Amino acid sequence: MTQLTCFKAYDIRGKLGTELNEEIAYKVGRAYGQIYQPKTVVVGCDMRLSSEGLKQATMRGLNDAGVNVLDLGMTGTEEVYFGAFHLDVQGGIEITASHNPMDYNGMKLVRENARPIGADSGLKQIQALAESAQFIAVENKGRTEQYNILPEFIQHLLGYIDPSKIKPLKLVMNAGNGAAGHVIDALEEKFQQLGVPLQLIKIHHQADGTFPHGIPNPILIENRASTRDAVIEHQADLGIAWDGDFDRCFLFDEKGQFIEGYYIVGLLAQAFLLKQAGEKIVHDPRLIWNTLAITEQYNGIAIQSKSGHSFIKDKMREHNAAYGGEMSAHHYFRDFAYCDSGMIPWLLVIALLSETEQSLSALVEEMIYQFPCSGEINFTVADSQATIEKLLSHYALQNPILDHSDGVSLDFGSWRFNVRASNTEPLLRLNIESRLDQNPKAMSEYIEELSALIQD
Repeated sequence: MTQLTCFKAYDIRGKLGTELNEEIAYKVGRAYGQIYQPKTVVVGCDMRLSSEGLKQATMRGLNDAGVNVLDLGMTGTEEVYFGAFHLDVQGGIEITASHNPMDYNGMKLVRENARPIGADSGLKQIQALAESAQFIAVENKGRTEQYNILPEFIQHLLGYIDPSKIKPLKLVMNAGNGAAGHVIDALEEKFQQLGVPLQLIKIHHQADGTFPHGIPNPILIENRASTRDAVIEHQADLGIAWDGDFDRCFLFDEKGQFIEGYYIVGLLAQAFLLKQAGEKIVHDPRLIWNTLAITEQYNGIAIQSKSGHSFIKDKMREHNAAYGGEMSAHHYFRDFAYCDSGMIPWLLVIALLSETEQSLSALVEEMIYQFPCSGEINFTVADSQATIEKLLSHYALQNPILDHSDGVSLDFGSWRFNVRASNTEPLLRLNIESRLDQNPKAMSEYIEELSALIQD
């Protein structure tokens, strides 16, 4: 029995040929169908050169397990999520490797109502059956038909804003040659029909699996220049860049400055609480103080969750939270079946810019000033746990408040940091924040201090 190494904590991700190929994709589809026995599922894929072949193999596996398939074509992950809760289907699969290197691909799987399938919620069973290949023959095979979900998806997206209240804005849209372009085009057409005064400047717009401008991953500093430069050149009000499957969007202010995802969580929390005080806002433990301050200021209830989409979604469902945000630029919405979306956030932000008549930099500058942060810093280490133990030992005499809900967070009152091992790579991820009103030290001093300890 061959062990499949492409199964991760939250999804399937692996190197093409060795870890993931069409035979494995077929087995995943077959196992999904046999375990859950859905009547119909939606399947889509991103623009990677290998995605269409993997999608066809997955759909064959589903059909051979007796499952009908609605083939959504080239989609972002959230279009599959949308199909899984909006249509009369019992699940969905997106073929994507998001921001991984070109020789990788993967799969994201959900059940009915777009409920996530992770290692602790079904993915291990799918892995075991795919590895054993103990498939049961079915009498009636399923059928596959094409389905265009885009018009219904666009209609849903427009429900998050009042188009008549949007002020004239110029937006740079950087799809990164990923899957976002067709949705941007459809929204632009709808805005024009409704007379919404938006001017969209599109760069790296065409879906292209050869990634002529590099892998679409705006969280990497070296990938931000094209959006920044376009914002400055066109004197735009806002820059928006997406990753490959556009379930994350990254925002640049009118000066071309990249806004850390952490402050966007606070901004979107504010947007929801302005509409409805008392709503619950779910956040991850890596950086928290700004989110807590905003939620308190606008009379909301902040709830902490372990980071990772399945944990955030479960916590939101448990508390019926309106919004959940991770500093990694994943944003989750109750009205989107608690799923993450890279389209809803920027729509809410342009509504906020229109409503407040302020620039994005003006909306976030006080947050950035009051609660400086390091952004996520990654270190390659031989032993993550030993390094974490060393940090705990070093700071023990300062008696920090410890929180082990996700890696470990150490809170010293005037500053805090979170350090956690990556689920997928031999990396240690560090996030630091401080309170300006209590802290005379510069963020660079904390970064230097902790970097030296970790790399020593």
